[in-house]
Amino acid sequence: MTGTTFIFLAALFLLIAQWVAQTVLAHLNRRHVLQRRDAIPPAFQGVVDLPTYQKSTEYTLARSRFGVAESAWSLLILLGILSSSVLPNSYSVVTRGLGEQAWAQALWLFSVALLMGVPGLPWDWWAQFRLEERFGFNTTTPKVWWGDRIKGFLLSIVIGYPLLLLILKLVDWVGSGWWLWAWAVLMGFQLLMMVIAPVFILPLFNKLTPLPPGDLRDRLLQLGEKTGFSAQTILVMDGSKRSRHSNAFFTGFGRFRKIVLFDTLIQQLSVGELEAVLAHEIGHYKRGHVPRMLLANAATTLVGFVAIAWLMRQPEFTGAFGFGPGTGLAPALLLFTLLSGAVTFWASPVMNFWSRLHEYQADAYAATVLGGAGGLVGALRKLNEKNLSNLTPHPWYSAWNYSHPTLIEREGALAALKF
Repeated sequence: MTGTTFIFLAALFLLIAQWVAQTVLAHLNRRHVLQRRDAIPPAFQGVVDLPTYQKSTEYTLARSRFGVAESAWSLLILLGILSSSVLPNSYSVVTRGLGEQAWAQALWLFSVALLMGVPGLPWDWWAQFRLEERFGFNTTTPKVWWGDRIKGFLLSIVIGYPLLLLILKLVDWVGSGWWLWAWAVLMGFQLLMMVIAPVFILPLFNKLTPLPPGDLRDRLLQLGEKTGFSAQTILVMDGSKRSRHSNAFFTGFGRFRKIVLFDTLIQQLSVGELEAVLAHEIGHYKRGHVPRMLLANAATTLVGFVAIAWLMRQPEFTGAFGFGPGTGLAPALLLFTLLSGAVTFWASPVMNFWSRLHEYQADAYAATVLGGAGGLVGALRKLNEKNLSNLTPHPWYSAWNYSHPTLIEREGALAALKF
């Protein structure tokens, strides 16, 4: 067996192994949920009524079936592309016609990424207009749905292509040390986007309006002053334009920080519960979770660039998928992007465990600041009910797929706090 054959088979094995693991986990979760569908578990008695609980299990089962089918389709598409000569042939056509300059290679990468997203569009459409519609979550229209994708495409041309071109151009400018400069550029770009995205990009998709004066605004501003966490403004986003799901988040940092509340969240929660949600989010900042996550992201991105720089010097790697010797960065970058998920998937439980620790700490901070956990518990219960969350996931499925603890886990941790 040649080196290229071994690498190709190893890549296929990793992709298939990931899909098998995801499918097995989904099966375990469905069986776990089905066994508890007919009666509300004792831990949730009084938290949710039986019709809502059964509707949440049906939503979980429907999403699971859809997810398994979609992942199988995506795997078949990816295996077909990797097993054929589509990628190397298209690369040869572009480089023969336009040359091997960075802009031509960036154009090839951009075009491949765009075309590989096309097979997933019907699944995205079905998820929005069939699955979400069936359970009463969809509020968007085909016009808005297509508009979002057109805007995303145009943004990728304006922002994504120049960034990709710059990374590829660094090989010509700085030589073998390109990967370090590319990492620095990408990190700088991400920090810049944290500032400009809320101002210039988010409004392209959603309407943001200042939270009107009233008890809610006063309570949230007072909480910010109390915790030493000032925000430039509190905004309401028209999340109901697309879905009845609810959320809240911060954007920006420093004096550019903004608090954004979905209008659906304001409709679903009381003032005290919204205050608890904000206290939880403030807890992430006060406990240093944001810089930790940024550092973790920077470290993993750096490892990724080191791996790409090494792989592009291995002719067996790109040769395993039909590329000739000396093809440069673009093919290695694309192949790494397509295959890396099959490796990082196995680290998901570790990353989710770390994320869950952060959620527990933010919950504890919120309960301490507010002098009790009542508001946060009420908010968590309503959010799980309104979003039809899976209240009884299989432990293994939860470990691999949930970055947040389950409702019962969070309530248990809050009950153990001493005030």
